[in-house]
Amino acid sequence: MISRRRFIALAASAACVPGAGQARSRWSGIALGAEAQITLTGPRDIVQPMLDRALQEIDRLEDIFSLYRPRSELVRLNTAGSSRHVSVEMRALLEDCDRLHRLTGGMFDPTVQPLWLAHARGGDLAAAQKAVGWHRVRRDPDGSMLGRGQALTLFGIAQGCVTDRSSELLRAEGFDSQLVSIGEAKGDGGPWTVAVQDPVQGEVARRTLRNSAIATSSTGTLSLGATSHILAPTGNDAPRWSTVSVEADSATVADGLSTALCLATTAEAKEIAAALPELRRITLVDGEGDLITLT
Repeated sequence: MISRRRFIALAASAACVPGAGQARSRWSGIALGAEAQITLTGPRDIVQPMLDRALQEIDRLEDIFSLYRPRSELVRLNTAGSSRHVSVEMRALLEDCDRLHRLTGGMFDPTVQPLWLAHARGGDLAAAQKAVGWHRVRRDPDGSMLGRGQALTLFGIAQGCVTDRSSELLRAEGFDSQLVSIGEAKGDGGPWTVAVQDPVQGEVARRTLRNSAIATSSTGTLSLGATSHILAPTGNDAPRWSTVSVEADSATVADGLSTALCLATTAEAKEIAAALPELRRITLVDGEGDLITLT
């Protein structure tokens, strides 16, 4: 299943070319419900083995964060409502969720999953709305517990997290020229060119990644009846932007913010940008295709 919120095109090109004894290898596929790609430059004899290691790491992380793998850690948490055995990776990502929830004044909220399902399946919206609320999720050293009726979706942040972790794995092995995209993109070395597209207007901008990340969310990529797939936790506010693109040091932060800022006013986006030193640029695209850029 292709991501319900992504519309980003990668022109996976870099100004540099592989030198003597170097090779460039590219993999394309699907990961965490998103179109995925890794482009790697390095010594010929280790490029393919390292690419294989990165794919194994992505597969391992899908077993933690995916909503589509029946035995993933996230699915087991949603089904049981609690877990005493929370992985290091899940614990860290839930901490990131908490940080972005607070920074966005609640616009980023992974507990919207029951509401999303109610819209998608024609369920009881009022009952689903009562389940929403990040403040009801308990996280402590003994594990995690959801409130009654709650379920989490990490689609607004997990793809960025997996992108970051895959990039870090490759960097730790000495690969300083790489582009990793698991729905979001992070580029080391480069420069890497990324085309940001709106589902109605087409390409609206081109961005250059140099040791940085970008994530893009478009409200028109999928509809739940008359409702956008990007839902306000309150159930009341419609998205304000057609597309939001966020550039930051990490794909995790860029991913979470690109989702939340679809609901934000320009003033709110400016305030959030000022509070995050690792954020580099926000691009807001309205329904007419006009851009507002915040740096």
